[in-house]
Amino acid sequence: MSSHAPEPALVVDHVVKSYRGDRGRALDDLTFHVDDGELVVLEGPSGSGKSTTLHLIAALDRADAGVIRVHGRDVSRRHGLARFRREQVGMIFQLHNLLPHLDARQNVEVVMFGGRLHRSQRRARATALLRAVGLDAEAGVQPPELSGGERQRIAVARALANNPRLVLADEPTGSLDDATAATVVGLLRRHCAEGGAVLAVSHDRRLTDAADRVLRLEDGRIVDAPAVDVSLDAARP
Repeated sequence: MSSHAPEPALVVDHVVKSYRGDRGRALDDLTFHVDDGELVVLEGPSGSGKSTTLHLIAALDRADAGVIRVHGRDVSRRHGLARFRREQVGMIFQLHNLLPHLDARQNVEVVMFGGRLHRSQRRARATALLRAVGLDAEAGVQPPELSGGERQRIAVARALANNPRLVLADEPTGSLDDATAATVVGLLRRHCAEGGAVLAVSHDRRLTDAADRVLRLEDGRIVDAPAVDVSLDAARP
């Protein structure tokens, strides 16, 4: 048995991402990690690569160089990506990305299809999560009839539906009032307390104040952060 510590929930190891044309290099040798049980916030100016980072971790895009691992899985491996996203990663998009023809409860349920829960169990979990974000009365309402803040809360419930080991959140509290933001921060902190991990992009002090660490991203690199060796060689037993 190895005496080495377990690998972090997330390892981003010397990642580079470039775009054609004037957009140039979005990420430049980006390296950081997130441990199980940790809420980490990534902040930085517009265009610094924050959303690009989340998309690469969720395997919605591919890096040009470097490695990203979620609980030891190299996300560049194309095999089993749908299952990986369903079981390992919950995503809260800044623009919500809800399905407009489904009601609130169905939008939460849909990510559980193909999993282990039966229909009644999926419905019960979706209902409980909507209640947790204060939207149980709106369970049968479709997204176009809801406010931006209400849609954001549905997105939070959906991201937690499969109890993923890692939640990626793009400005999860930005459109919420103080009371609702506190509820969402509490849910994310509880997810961490239960062994999950959260990486959030945010400028919201209500979230950064609750974080275990805040990393600043500028010009595609982490700045003003202590050096931590999360390289492939260091992670091997």
